[in-house]
Amino acid sequence: METPPNQFSNGEITVTFSPRKCIHAENCAKGLSEVFRTSIIPWINLDAATTKKIICQIGKCPSGALNYQNN
Repeated sequence: METPPNQFSNGEITVTFSPRKCIHAENCAKGLSEVFRTSIIPWINLDAATTKKIICQIGKCPSGALNYQNN
């Protein structure tokens, strides 16, 4: 099954990104640049950090553009 363009999964969680909500504060990239890569497509690489670190960083998104759910 193909993943929609703004959904990313690592088997433990699925991260969704809502571009219309994003205020481009770049908290995600500043805090976890190996996962949230602003100059590479696909820009979210969930294999680059632990699920716990990713969930923590998503919680710091000021606009709510990043969300996750457990798989």
